[in-house]
Order: sequence, then C-alpha cells, then structure tokens
Amino acid sequence: MKTPVTVLGLGAMGTALARAYLAAGHPTTVWNRTPGRSPELDAVRAATAAEAIAASPLVIVCLLVDDTVRSTLDGIDLSGKTVVNLTNSTPDQARATAERVSAAGAQYVDGGIMAVPAMIGGPAAFIFYSGVPEAFEKHRADLSVPARPEYVGADPGLAALYDIALLSAMYGMFGGAQHALALVGTENVPAGPFTERFLFPWLTAMLGSLPPIAEDLDNGPGDTAGSNLAMQAASFDNLTETSIAQGVDPMLVAPMGELLRRAVAAGHGDGDLAALIGVLRTPAE
Repeated sequence: MKTPVTVLGLGAMGTALARAYLAAGHPTTVWNRTPGRSPELDAVRAATAAEAIAASPLVIVCLLVDDTVRSTLDGIDLSGKTVVNLTNSTPDQARATAERVSAAGAQYVDGGIMAVPAMIGGPAAFIFYSGVPEAFEKHRADLSVPARPEYVGADPGLAALYDIALLSAMYGMFGGAQHALALVGTENVPAGPFTERFLFPWLTAMLGSLPPIAEDLDNGPGDTAGSNLAMQAASFDNLTETSIAQGVDPMLVAPMGELLRRAVAAGHGDGDLAALIGVLRTPAE
C-alpha cells in the first residue's frame, strides 16, 4: 500500500498536489480552511486540521503565508508525523517552523516549489527540500510524486533560500523584458514579432554568460573582461535617458546602473559582471 498523505490547503497549488497523489494511488486526506474548495477531488475530507493530520504519517502543508501555517499547526499533536511545508516562506520563517514542529514531536522538511500548479506531476517541475535528512530519505519516493525532489541540505532554511534566489532571478529577467516591451511599444512595435525574433533569442543567448560568472565566483576572475564594468557603466545612462524620453518609467533598470557605478567606484572597473555580486553583498552607504 502506498503511503497515506494529508494535504492541508486547497488553493490552486494544494489542489494540484492532492490531485497528483490521488492519481498516483496514495490514500489522500485533504483539509481547507474554507470548506467546499475543490469539490472535484475524490479524497477524504477532514472537518478539522487535527483530524486531517491524524489520518496520515506524511502531512503536506501548502497554505497561503507563514502566519497561516503557524495558526493551523499550533496546538495540534504532531507526534510521529513527517511534516513537509511547501508554503512559500523566508529562510528564517522555515527555521522557526522547524523548531515548532520538532518541539511538537514531528520531523520537519521544508520545500520550495519551482513550478506553477499546471506543471505539478509533469517532467519540468521540481521542488527544493531541506530539513531532517532521514525524513526526506524515508519519503523520497512519496515526494517524487508531484515533482522531481532536489534535497539541498539539513538546514531547514536552505530550500526557501534556493527558492527565493531563483524567483529573484526570474523577476529580474521578466522585469527587464517588460521594460524592453514597454520601450518598443511606445513606437507601436508589435510585441509578438519583436519577442519572437529578437527578445527571446537575445535573452537565451545572454544566459550563456551565467556559467562563466559562476566560475569566476568559485575560482576567482579569469582573463580580463571583454566588456568591462567601466565601459558598461559609462553607457548605461543611455538606457535611463531613452526610457525617460520615450515616456517609460526607468524604475526596473535604474538600480542596475547604480550598481555598475558603485562597482567602478570600488575599483572593479576592469572586472566583469561577477564583480557586481561582491558589491551587492556590501550594503550601500
């Protein structure tokens, strides 16, 4: 018999998780703060969170925010359970939840879902996990049902850190792309053809710069940069000036110009983009 699973929270993501476990043949109990959510699920419906938790050794938590996780779990007997919290949180929130769950007698694993609900159960989805290694190994096969599991360490805050790091990269990329589309749109350039012919191929090509940046961070700078930071800082004002002239708010790109200028002022003018990471770790005055 496959491991019985409880899913707390039936928002879009919680429903997708429950659906994946049901499809894989796991006895599945669900609970939601608002009764009646996701009626299409052929799962056991618990009237309370405590009832839902008592039903399964593996408890998947997928609620809206950290405060909801705390208010849902506090005061419930978690003895002998493995609690896997997939609610988006900060590293410090994950560590605090781990302490509370451990004090309640359960083993804690935190998770960061790198997928949208429609991707759950598909090959492109993966989930970062961190926390008690024995608990993760015990349930590795169970946690593989909704998405590929990527265990990143015993510190329960690491999954959230990896999650936030990737989301930061995503939002930065989309922010730049949205700025680009706003710019060309001021001259009635159609967004579709511009994206297909130029924007998407350009960003895809630029992603090839990431492995050399990581190499520089891990092993020290290599050869002199071909496009050094001093040159980039000198020309960056053209981005903001053009944005203003075209009636586009430069808020999404202006911080990069400031970072480039800080890097040059700190003596990194001959360096490459990897040098910006050290500047980011040094708070501005």
